[in-house]
Amino acid sequence: MSDIIEATVIPDSRLARAITEYIRDTETDLLFNHSSRVYQFGAIAGVRRGLTFDRELLYAGAMFHDIGLMPHHGSKHERFEVDGAHAARAFLRSHGISEADAYTVWTAIALHTTPGVPQHMHPVVALVTAGVEMDVLGLTYGEYSDEERTAVVKAFPRAPHFKEDIIQAFYDGIKHRPDTTFGNVKADVIADKEPHFHRGNFCSVIRNSHWHG
Repeated sequence: MSDIIEATVIPDSRLARAITEYIRDTETDLLFNHSSRVYQFGAIAGVRRGLTFDRELLYAGAMFHDIGLMPHHGSKHERFEVDGAHAARAFLRSHGISEADAYTVWTAIALHTTPGVPQHMHPVVALVTAGVEMDVLGLTYGEYSDEERTAVVKAFPRAPHFKEDIIQAFYDGIKHRPDTTFGNVKADVIADKEPHFHRGNFCSVIRNSHWHG
């Protein structure tokens, strides 16, 4: 078995099985399959980059990264990424994972929609984002072979209208808390669905602060 193929195999551990069961029971098929592909693409990227990474922690980060979009895991005032990070850390700690490792997963999920930063951080943080950027944005599409893409999609099907479906899933999970999209990519999602949406403006915040000058 090649290093790349071996890396994409879901860890055969009690923790990984618990994660699979929990996410399968909690998320939609769309998000479950997407999250599974994020793990696969992230693992392939890790091998290609020569990174040493904990496959269990990568699996946890990938599988929990969108759980904050689900009604029972989404808050009113936090970014959905932070809600997902909190859920993952609590789950991992309840399964005996150290605070340090749980915080690594927390960071990976919290930063997965923050371009330009994760790739310079811990491998698990970098690779969750790498998987997301491949499966949602296709930024690194050409870095994966046809055989690799086909194998991943065969294992975890990508719906015929995945692009629009995932945008809708993002919107459904954040539309009730638009202020949490200030300064991040999810403001684009609300603007796409609500043409009259007025997003927060960084310069306006500066100019309207209580400071003089």
